[in-house]
Amino acid sequence: MASSSLWQRFQRYFLEYRELGFSLDISRMKFLDDLFEKMWPQIEHAFAAMRELEAGTIANPTENRMVGHYWLRNPALAPTSEIRSEIEDTIRRVKAFAEDVHAGKITAENGKRFEHVLHIGIGGSALGPQFVSAALDSPDDPMDIFFFDNTDPEDFDRVFGRIGEGLPQTLVIVVSKSGGTKETRNGMAEAEAKFAAKGLQFARHAVAVTGIGSELDKHAEANGWLGRFPMFDWIGGRTAVMSAVGLLPMALQGFDIDAFLAGAAAMDERTRAPDVAQNAAMLLALMWYYAGNGKGQKDMVVLPYKDRLALFTKYLQQLVMESLGKEKNLTGEIVHQGIAVYGNKGSTDQHSYVPQLRDGVLNFFVTFVEVRNDRRSARFEVEDGITSGDYLQGFLRGTRSALYEKRRESITMSIPEVNAFSIGALIALYERAVGFYGSLVNINAYDQPGVEAGKKAASRLLQLQKRAREELFGEGKTAEEIARSVDADPEDVFHLLRHLASNDPGMKVAAGDEPADDRFSFGKSK
Repeated sequence: MASSSLWQRFQRYFLEYRELGFSLDISRMKFLDDLFEKMWPQIEHAFAAMRELEAGTIANPTENRMVGHYWLRNPALAPTSEIRSEIEDTIRRVKAFAEDVHAGKITAENGKRFEHVLHIGIGGSALGPQFVSAALDSPDDPMDIFFFDNTDPEDFDRVFGRIGEGLPQTLVIVVSKSGGTKETRNGMAEAEAKFAAKGLQFARHAVAVTGIGSELDKHAEANGWLGRFPMFDWIGGRTAVMSAVGLLPMALQGFDIDAFLAGAAAMDERTRAPDVAQNAAMLLALMWYYAGNGKGQKDMVVLPYKDRLALFTKYLQQLVMESLGKEKNLTGEIVHQGIAVYGNKGSTDQHSYVPQLRDGVLNFFVTFVEVRNDRRSARFEVEDGITSGDYLQGFLRGTRSALYEKRRESITMSIPEVNAFSIGALIALYERAVGFYGSLVNINAYDQPGVEAGKKAASRLLQLQKRAREELFGEGKTAEEIARSVDADPEDVFHLLRHLASNDPGMKVAAGDEPADDRFSFGKSK
């Protein structure tokens, strides 16, 4: 396409929200001009579904729940006065708690101020706060933060090593809606043990963010934890960052949660517009639909050209893939929907996988994220008239052009700088785009059957491990012999026994010629 016609297309498909400092450019996506007209019935349905969702209808039918993350940044939209009060009260309590911690009114067990935060959660209960922390982190923050976001014991040790002698001044946030999430339970148990080993009372350092009446809520109340904050049943983990899940660690780090919520509310307001050409979230959803033929046939590669946004792609990976990766649509038909998301940051990726994007298999589209302000400190030129930030901008635009030359399509969005307001706006934009896309392809974007299936499978295997362990006393047995005794798959048993052998010093393995001949036993009988 000639440069003059590209310029004309840019002018037609460049959307700017000047009051937000945000812009979206879809001109390098090669859809035909009649796309919006052809898809209008689906678009109209998606707009209607979103209006009903925000009004409080049951938008998550498989779990029979409302979906209310939009109310978190504008409580006046909540469908009942009770929900509005719960949201407003939680925000007030989060601010007051953080202020009291910073002022030394709430102190550690030794009477000194808290200096560190250990945040224990998994999935959206950790990834949202991690992304925001990485984006907004500053040397001036009143508290630094560490995360347990898995059930990896070695990482528990690494984090404790980083905290070091700061453990007595560490405040622990435990996040789990049900209170029964095993990864979070394990992290909490390890933290409790570590505090006890240092002669510290865990309860004097602990705060819970959980469902009202959950196992964790009851445990925290019974043990006199420092505080308890609610997780609402109408909020999913991947959209929980604007609830206490994200606001509490933000406030403790000294971030501006009012600006964060205001950015999201402002983007929400603009993306409620029923005019497709003026609705950035609908335009994103339509570009995803167009690129993947409504079936996720192309991957979404997200390239933010800013180190502060390095976790943005990981955050979107969960938001998009957990929401849209579904076997069945809302009428029960098998559709295998979803969009694969990956990426890291520019210009780093120009030295890793961007060469494949330009010259390899064409199974993707790119989203470039530009941050217009280079730095907060004084301008520095690396050569005459040129700064490091100029190079970053040049690499972004150059890569975009180089990809387009090879018929690779891309979206480009721009924000003025990385601050609480713009991060809130970006999160809100993608939350609504995900909701719109779910409606366009007729799936439930708010449940998580795949996650629950994985949890059930893991629970079954852990029960099997206990039963297999009981068979190990006495003379050595092969995995197949034990599997017959406990009526299980020999391969499952083999892998469980190998794991035990690598971690339990009391277990013995007599290696055979083949894996099936290995004999497992404990050194002493019951």
